[in-house]
Amino acid sequence: MKVIHLISGGDSGGAKTHVLSLLQNLNRTITAQLVCFRDGPFAQEARDMGIPTEIMAGNHIFRIRRQLAAYIREGGYQLIHCHGSRANMIGAMLQKTTGLPVVSTIHSDYRIDYMGRPFSRLTFGVINTVALRRLDYRIGVSDAMVDLLISRGFAPDRFYAIYNGIDFTPAPSQGDRLPYLRQLGANVDEDSVVVGIAARLNPVKDMSTLIRGFAAAWRECPRLRLVIAGDGPERPKLERLAQELEVEDKVTFAGWITGGMDRFYSALDINTLTSLSETFSYALTEGARFHLATVSTAVGGIPYLIDTGVNGYLFTPGDWKTLGRHLAQLGNDGALRRRMGKKLYEKASTRFSIQTTVETQLHIYGEILRRHSRPRRDRDGVVICGAYGRGNAGDDAILEAILQEMRSVDPDMPITVLSKNPGETRLAYRVRSVSRTNFSAWHRAMRRARLYINGGGSLIQDVTSRRSLWFYLANIRAAKRAGCRVQMYGCGIGPVTRESHRRLSAKVLNRYVDVITLREPDSQEELTTMGVTEPEILLTADPALTLRPAGDDEVDSVLLRAGIPPRGRYLCFALRQWPGFAEKAPLFSRCARYAYETYGFTPVFAAVEQGVDSVANLMGSQGLEDIPHYYLDDAGRAGGIIGALSRMEAVVSMRLHALIFAAGQGIPLAGVVYDPKVSAFLRYIGQENFTALESLTEEALQAMIDCAAAQAAQPEAQAAAVARLQEMERGNVETARRLLGN
Repeated sequence: MKVIHLISGGDSGGAKTHVLSLLQNLNRTITAQLVCFRDGPFAQEARDMGIPTEIMAGNHIFRIRRQLAAYIREGGYQLIHCHGSRANMIGAMLQKTTGLPVVSTIHSDYRIDYMGRPFSRLTFGVINTVALRRLDYRIGVSDAMVDLLISRGFAPDRFYAIYNGIDFTPAPSQGDRLPYLRQLGANVDEDSVVVGIAARLNPVKDMSTLIRGFAAAWRECPRLRLVIAGDGPERPKLERLAQELEVEDKVTFAGWITGGMDRFYSALDINTLTSLSETFSYALTEGARFHLATVSTAVGGIPYLIDTGVNGYLFTPGDWKTLGRHLAQLGNDGALRRRMGKKLYEKASTRFSIQTTVETQLHIYGEILRRHSRPRRDRDGVVICGAYGRGNAGDDAILEAILQEMRSVDPDMPITVLSKNPGETRLAYRVRSVSRTNFSAWHRAMRRARLYINGGGSLIQDVTSRRSLWFYLANIRAAKRAGCRVQMYGCGIGPVTRESHRRLSAKVLNRYVDVITLREPDSQEELTTMGVTEPEILLTADPALTLRPAGDDEVDSVLLRAGIPPRGRYLCFALRQWPGFAEKAPLFSRCARYAYETYGFTPVFAAVEQGVDSVANLMGSQGLEDIPHYYLDDAGRAGGIIGALSRMEAVVSMRLHALIFAAGQGIPLAGVVYDPKVSAFLRYIGQENFTALESLTEEALQAMIDCAAAQAAQPEAQAAAVARLQEMERGNVETARRLLGN
């Protein structure tokens, strides 16, 4: 593989480090040629590192484009990789000339790159904005940078994320830290706990928050000292602030550090970052290399490194009080510092090493070249429609599973999702998404697609809304008329209560659907009684059964953010508002107390649909003020809530997908049936531990909890049933593969 990298040649900081370390390591595997538009320290450092470097200087843009086009043709390069505004502009000009794919790595927010320089912002900033939108592909330095640009309207399926990686080879011993720190001007002794930061002293780094937080922490932990490595225009103001807060003799402004940063980080106990904006800071991974406990703002890609409360602490930009509280806690607890530093090193060295960065970059190149050579087709890809973008973890888990399976069929095919909140769907799944109410947009998508998927869940029903039934039936008809094959994917059917709706549903499904794959036998019976006979009908399982829990550290962080100790004995309640629930709500409270007193299970009330379920959970927990209990209102994506449920001893649920998620992890279940789909699933996995909401009594609920507690010691039978369903679920994706012709 031969890739040409374009860059201005005047870069510094994180962008410089990223490009040079990446190219040095890429050239061990492929040819990565660097072209700079000026000579100078950047180009010289590249040459010193053994990176093949060419200079094409000058201000005549069109002459440089001609030179580069000839150079690329003669060199047989396959891909153009740009870094920075000048390179992006020239890369955009080379697209048609060379016919090669052009990708840009976006190292920072282009809207603030020229902060304080209005003329540059109006010229280079505007040119860069236009060029970025014209390029074929973009790489964001962190998922957060990708999300930022997708939120600004960039195509979500043309993005990749990469992280700044460093060499985690253990550094040699740096010697005694006290002489070094005193040389920097720090007032330290053997008992000092040293907090440090390495950053430019400019407004974006928000050092005033650091000094305020440190001053608050020092009053709780007088052993603390602060060393600031860096310089910049904010320094006089920051020195005055330290004096005002009466910590000037505890804060050291060390200026720029010479001779490398290893000595600096090895002298610290706590690493910090207070930036208002970042992509992904080298300062944190460099500190992680030295096992430093870390406190940082939750900006950019940093939350992907730090699982708060597990391997460090995160706080909101500007919140100096929370920063101070975390610094004091770490300052007073050496064991906590060591534990967090060790956990951060383990994660960073595994996921954020230079080796991982290089492997990610090579994978991106391979995918871009594969996509660029993909033959153009008159019809291509999939349109997926379901109850998405409503904050319901169950429905969004179905979408996540379907997308995962479609990408296993063809990772490059275009996918469009109809969503109530298309912006949120684009960000969450990096997929094209249009509003359910934008009729012209989804009709255009249908006319281009090969397959339309009516995406899981109980969409064909009229209990919650008759208008939703009409909407989904109209979409199925529109998709078929637009030329798509139509699959109803791992779905449930019913209840369809009105006779007119049953006739309408049967008419549309018989005429416009090719294949229906069903998640349980009750739905098959419902189709039969409705008279649906024309489509091919297969019994499979719910797509959400294929999803996996998040990693242990991420799950720990999910629980800690909710105030839940990660390792405990918990009984989860997943409740929902439904006619008749209010009068039954006190039963859940009394039985939660019963489980706590009988089995030592602490109640956790989890929301599957954010906002809506929280009200039901509050109603179901009334009267528990004298015993421990918790609320899990936001576990994030499906992996987070699946991981959280995997920590439970048992789950009592009205919500179907809480039962599905828990069943997939072998957790004992007790179902409270408000809808036949709940009992249908439980019977499908051989589980009879359920009771209808309308007939629920305290004695029945206690008996179900007793049964689940007994099953907690014998999860094998349920795990075997779920494994069988997961195997059957493959019928969903195999059917889609067949309809797509793959």
